Amino acid sequence: MAFSVTILGNSSAKPTPKAHPSAQVVNLNEQYYLVDAGEGVQQQLIRRGINPLRLRAVFISHLHGDHCFGLFPLIATLGLEGKRTPLDIYAPAPMGDILEYHRKYFWDDLPYEVKWHEVRTTEHQIIFENSSLEVWSVPLRHRVPTAGYHFKEKQPGLNVDKFKIEKYNLSISQIVAAKRGEDIVLESGEVIANSELTYIPYKARSYAYLSDTNYSAKAAERVRGVDLLYHETTYSQSEEMWAKGRGHSTTIEAAKVALKAEAKRLIIGHFSSRYKNHEELRDECRTIFENTDIATEGETFTI
Repeated sequence: MAFSVTILGNSSAKPTPKAHPSAQVVNLNEQYYLVDAGEGVQQQLIRRGINPLRLRAVFISHLHGDHCFGLFPLIATLGLEGKRTPLDIYAPAPMGDILEYHRKYFWDDLPYEVKWHEVRTTEHQIIFENSSLEVWSVPLRHRVPTAGYHFKEKQPGLNVDKFKIEKYNLSISQIVAAKRGEDIVLESGEVIANSELTYIPYKARSYAYLSDTNYSAKAAERVRGVDLLYHETTYSQSEEMWAKGRGHSTTIEAAKVALKAEAKRLIIGHFSSRYKNHEELRDECRTIFENTDIATEGETFTI
């Protein structure tokens, strides 16, 4: 079952000749979710072979341009491409007012509904849910109201071992009961423990997106055990005071969040344009958290 993250942009503040602002796509079982939408996001989707019409929802962390300026032309293009089903957008206020302004002046004939859902950036709660996924908001510490997002795959149901079905000659009703977690009583009166009959096909996985923020121990606790963690790393550790004043994190702070969260893997991005060598930033992180990689634009990380 696919669960991956494709990086569409990893720079901070502005696009450069070689980098685009923050944007990612989470793919869970061929259901696509856009996380932040920096300038140029629709071109980046097409370059990476992702049809924008397949987006199920958009999650915006905060209302700074490098995280949302690409959303508005994307909405218009989806209309031109023939989208008819609603597009759900999760973002802090006043995104609703901004969307209404664009609707009034640019989207008066949009052939589908744009549905805004307010994300309360001080609350840790489920904001989106379907049969396979929960998305939780994670309060962050930035200069404007900001939320990270924790994508948590739901634990799959029990499977029944086909060899045990044959061994005990289980009926359809017994198989269904075993999938519910029940022990099975055979005609002979023998009780077969559910644990002998069933297995979990795979362990539920998770991905957390934490950008932009000062160091936050609470955020680390709220994503504890995450399989893949993206954390902004705008500055090197030598710029710690500058990072604090701008509401951002350094390499070492991002690594400490990963360590405290007991993350299995850390990827870093949202780099200041002053850094030409991102490997040096990665290596600083690795002094604290060894399993760190760069969220390189165009790369897909499988969870």
